[in-house]
Amino acid sequence: MEEERHSYQVNHLAQLESEAIFILRETAAQFERPALLFSGGKDSIVMAHLARKAFHPAKLPFPLLHVDTGHNFPETMEYRDRYVAELKADLKVGLVQDSIDQGRVQEEKGPLASRNALQTVTLLDSIEEHQYDACLGGGRRDEEKARAKERFFSHRDDFGQWDPKKQRPELWNIFNGRKHHGENFRVFPLSNWTEMDVWQYIKAEEIPLPNLYFSHDREIVHRNGAMLATSDVVVPQPGEKVETRTVRFRTIGDMTCTGAVDSDASDLDSIIQEVATARQTERGTRSDDKRSETAMEDRKKEGYF
Repeated sequence: MEEERHSYQVNHLAQLESEAIFILRETAAQFERPALLFSGGKDSIVMAHLARKAFHPAKLPFPLLHVDTGHNFPETMEYRDRYVAELKADLKVGLVQDSIDQGRVQEEKGPLASRNALQTVTLLDSIEEHQYDACLGGGRRDEEKARAKERFFSHRDDFGQWDPKKQRPELWNIFNGRKHHGENFRVFPLSNWTEMDVWQYIKAEEIPLPNLYFSHDREIVHRNGAMLATSDVVVPQPGEKVETRTVRFRTIGDMTCTGAVDSDASDLDSIIQEVATARQTERGTRSDDKRSETAMEDRKKEGYF
């Protein structure tokens, strides 16, 4: 029974890997100026790893694009630079701070302020600046109901906006990347993966990760239903309880909205076991998704990820 389960897992991951590599190669073939969105989170790391396998021994045929809010975890930034150097990839960075300084967006105020929503303008400006016609993202259908509506090739209009009613059918793995001038695509090679698939693939491929994904002691504050790590941008407010807890992060993003979970999972095996028994969704720790029932879909329609 154990051998059968292991064989199924290997074949399942191999099928997902093959599908993702096929989509990465299709993207390189159909588009003139694609880019891979890279945040230093586990999904974008897996994407970059798959891209390296897809085009080995050549270098990646597209740059990595990081939309930097300026409020990222220091550990994520250190990992990003180290991993990009290992890949010998071309890294492009769009700074939310530049969008603020140029008056393109207005920074939120107050204790619940976050730059996460401001990323949309910075991303669209980066696409326009570099004339990217496709951006590869690590979104998965199991993450959130808005993402469950996505195609592999997600069409965006000339304003960068997403309309779920205007997406194209994808029958027999035939992907339609045709577009008019000014339009572009988001491409999601990991659409059919689950959080468990990602972790099992990371283990099988021995992919290094930022240490934020593993249990560690950190000072946290409870805010808006999430446990946020205290920092220069997450300052405890009067009446908020601050404590040191053993936690890890299931997702990695802007520090102002990325919540931690209590966890003793210090290695991949224990993380996989924890994910198998989790009752909360992966993005259930993200306070930005709790601003409204349609928070993710609203951001996607505006041009987000």
